Amino acid sequence: MSWLLIIILIVLGLLFLLLEVLVIPGTTLAGILGFGALFVGIWQAYASKGIAAGHITLGSTIVVTIISLYFSFKTGTWKRMALKSTVDGKMDQLEGLDIKVGDIGTSISRLAPSGKAIFNNEIIEVHTFGEFIDQEKELIVISVTENKIIVTLKK
Repeated sequence: MSWLLIIILIVLGLLFLLLEVLVIPGTTLAGILGFGALFVGIWQAYASKGIAAGHITLGSTIVVTIISLYFSFKTGTWKRMALKSTVDGKMDQLEGLDIKVGDIGTSISRLAPSGKAIFNNEIIEVHTFGEFIDQEKELIVISVTENKIIVTLKK
C-alpha cells in the first residue's frame, strides 16, 4: 500500500474521531469508522513498509491525535457549542401558605393523580395517592410535606 493511502486513512480516521468527540454525542458510527481507519492505516504501515516505518507511523499518529484534540478543546470549540442559558424556574414552594391537614378545598382541574385545587383562596398543586378526581369536587388535605400536599375526596 502506498504512503498516500496510509496517510489518507489516518487523516480520515482522525477527522471521524474529531467529529465523534466534538459534534456527535455518544458512541456512533463516526467513532467506530475513525478508530477503524486509524487501525487499518497503522496496520498497513507495519505490513507494507516494515516495523520501523510502522513505529514511526504509530508514534506520529498518536502525537497528531493528541495535538489536534488539545487545540480543538483550547480554541473554544466547546464554548461555542455549550448551552449558555440558565434555568430560572422554581419549584412550587409551600412556604407562606397556610395549608394544614384537614383543610377543605375544591379541585379546579382533574387530579390524575395530581392537579390544581383552591385552598384558602390560593391556587396550588395537589396530589392524590393514585386516585383520579374530577374537577369541581370537594377535597380534604390528608398530608402536608415540604413541597407536596396530598389530598383525597371529601366523604
